[in-house]
Amino acid sequence: MMLPPALQARWDALAGRERLLLLVAATVVVAAALWWLALAPALATLRAADAQHRQLDVQLQQMQSLQAQATTLQAQPKLGFDDAQRTLDALLKQKLGASAQMSVIGDRASVTLKGANADALAQWLTQARINARAVPSEVRLVRSAVSGSGGAAAGGNAVWDGTLVLNLPAR
Repeated sequence: MMLPPALQARWDALAGRERLLLLVAATVVVAAALWWLALAPALATLRAADAQHRQLDVQLQQMQSLQAQATTLQAQPKLGFDDAQRTLDALLKQKLGASAQMSVIGDRASVTLKGANADALAQWLTQARINARAVPSEVRLVRSAVSGSGGAAAGGNAVWDGTLVLNLPAR
């Protein structure tokens, strides 16, 4: 082993047992460093691989589901502006009833909500997107506190007030 002269002199001055102990200590330090820097992180990654694989499989299934939905939406025939407006109006009356009013300006529909049931609103938005091809562009909703029994808040559902602006298919 090649050491600087000062260290070589100290090494030569050590007894055989001391040299052996220093070699063992150096070997332990090198082995520990190798473990902490190379082997332990690799083993931790290997242990976590199964859980990450399952999580990625779930994400892949969600993405494939979204892709299938997008493909289905793309395969639907084009809808004209007038048809979209009629469909949106019919859905509005069917799902939200008197709690919503719609006005159309240009290619945008503005819907004003007063005491709209959250579940009905969610269903209406889904149907508006799928059937009328209406895409929300602005939403200003406030959760309202409706008191009394038999109102729109019966059963613990949230009630919303506000406006939604939806883009309709181009004319």
